[in-house]
Amino acid sequence: MPDPTHSVDPVQLGAYFALIEVSGLLRHAIDQQLREDGDLTFVQFQVLMRLDQSPTGSHRMTDLADAIVHSRSGLTYQAGLLEKAGLITRAPSPDDERGVTVSVTEAGRALIGQVLPGHEAVVGRMLFDPLSRDDARTLARLLTPVRDHMRASAPRSATPRRRRGT
Repeated sequence: MPDPTHSVDPVQLGAYFALIEVSGLLRHAIDQQLREDGDLTFVQFQVLMRLDQSPTGSHRMTDLADAIVHSRSGLTYQAGLLEKAGLITRAPSPDDERGVTVSVTEAGRALIGQVLPGHEAVVGRMLFDPLSRDDARTLARLLTPVRDHMRASAPRSATPRRRRGT
């Protein structure tokens, strides 16, 4: 029986598995640091960082879900926890009667300031310490077009929701 043709060759497969393993190991270390330094999940950290880096301190929930690549329902749950903790506020969107706008509070900004140094230390130690500055530039040069290619498809929020039972 002939071997099936593979669309991914052994070199590509090796690169894929290395990327997945690096991503998993880094994510695990970041998860630990965020829990220890701020009692945050990675998704909560991403929400707070996106809001903190926004010029207005706000985003529409749907746009935020797309930006952090998280489900709308999952983000709604996480936003509820963050709001209960006083780290964000939610309000009806002024541009869309069905939309919700999320804004970071001063307490949310303070928590980002608390966890960010440890986050940067973990990323530096785990990802960048074994690389030269040129290697880091090369990594960014390689990953940027891949990210852009993946982001070129319709955002998750534009994807029709599946109905239950279908």
